[in-house]
Amino acid sequence: MKDIGMHAGASPGIFRKAEMLRNNMTLPEQKMWNFLRTKPLGYKFRRQHPFGIYILDFYCHKKRLSIEIDGKNHEQNTQKLYDQERTKFILGLKVQEIRFQNEEVLFNFSKIENDILQYLRSAPL
Repeated sequence: MKDIGMHAGASPGIFRKAEMLRNNMTLPEQKMWNFLRTKPLGYKFRRQHPFGIYILDFYCHKKRLSIEIDGKNHEQNTQKLYDQERTKFILGLKVQEIRFQNEEVLFNFSKIENDILQYLRSAPL
């Protein structure tokens, strides 16, 4: 497979939108970022990372891992369809995805930390 780069051809508009999202993170995103910015197990994560026509909430390029945090809007049918297309796109570029709900991040973060650390230990490079 041809290397498509860490941004998968994201346009300048996607980069601008990602910057706006970084400046307006939700409380669950802030909590996740406080953990991921410490480089768990030595792996660097980026927040609101432009990737093709999408923006990944958190991305570790070395592990090719996307971590997504879903709010209530992800329960709507149109958002579910969008998320399915997005997941199909990133999986097609050999990026794995882990999704968590806002409530999990806010109220059960130790489990989320353990899930992420387990994935980082077990996922191939």
